[in-house]
Amino acid sequence: MKEEVLARLEKPKIGSMRESYGETLARLGAENKKIVVVGADTTGSIKTSIFGQKFPERFFNVGIAEQNMISVAAGLAMADKVAFASTYAVFAPGKCVDQMRNAIAYPQIDVKLVASHAGISVGPDGASHQELEDIATMRAIPQMKVMVPSDSISTSKIIEIASKTHGPFYVRISRPNIPTIYSQKEADAMTVGGSTVFAEGTDATIFACGLLVYESLVAAKKLAVENGLSVGVVDLYSIKPMDSSTIIKNARSTGHVVTAEEHNIMGGMGGAVSEFLSEECPTFMKRVGTMDTFGESGEDKDLMVKYGLTANNIANKVLAVRSLSRR
Repeated sequence: MKEEVLARLEKPKIGSMRESYGETLARLGAENKKIVVVGADTTGSIKTSIFGQKFPERFFNVGIAEQNMISVAAGLAMADKVAFASTYAVFAPGKCVDQMRNAIAYPQIDVKLVASHAGISVGPDGASHQELEDIATMRAIPQMKVMVPSDSISTSKIIEIASKTHGPFYVRISRPNIPTIYSQKEADAMTVGGSTVFAEGTDATIFACGLLVYESLVAAKKLAVENGLSVGVVDLYSIKPMDSSTIIKNARSTGHVVTAEEHNIMGGMGGAVSEFLSEECPTFMKRVGTMDTFGESGEDKDLMVKYGLTANNIANKVLAVRSLSRR
């Protein structure tokens, strides 16, 4: 693992994806007058209100009407605007798949769907608000790009990429404040269809996204210290399109793959990797995620432990997948 990455793990800076999103929107809005922002009564929580304070004439809060929010964003995009539409993931895509599919993806218009409060880390809001199926839903929609940042710095870069790339995007961000793992140089290298290799390994590779990238780095360090294993860690932030060349390269070089995500193991990033590898490079593989179950109310850190979304469980999965080749 790179020395600078190890240093970040020792004393991680804590940042907010939501704050980064709002601040980046405001910066981009000053550069591009075509950017407009639509919200659904969560603009304060998601921090898009930062944009609204600077550009009230380009900011629209439609209230608790998420399907209407998507349709309004679609109409603005058809009027030559770059439209960002944001609410909680449980509402979009949760309540808006038809509008996302038919009003945005099918006509290929310039709407960026940025969903916050995704995953089990929503915490006390409980199962009704813990969206664990959104990646599966969105990557199945034709022509929809799906990207998942893992900290505040990568959030800013992905929002910038989306603003400058025509067509529909789904960007998934999280509620808690989280460790910063990216340097600005690493973030500047991010692209649609790319990935970030934080560590190269010879014994196994962990492909992760979102909050579990940090946990995967901690797991790789733990495995090196306690088991003498060389484990690669790749942030697969672009889930659709995926970085197929990096996936194949690492799968072939290590022969063992673990995927880690804050999402149902059915249909998420791990599902995408397993689908791809089963056709192109069959590999011993294990997945970390919620095991086809709903969540529950609790503190986000406690829930991450209960549902196995931790460095310890990722490390155990690496040990388990390596044992498969010795049977």
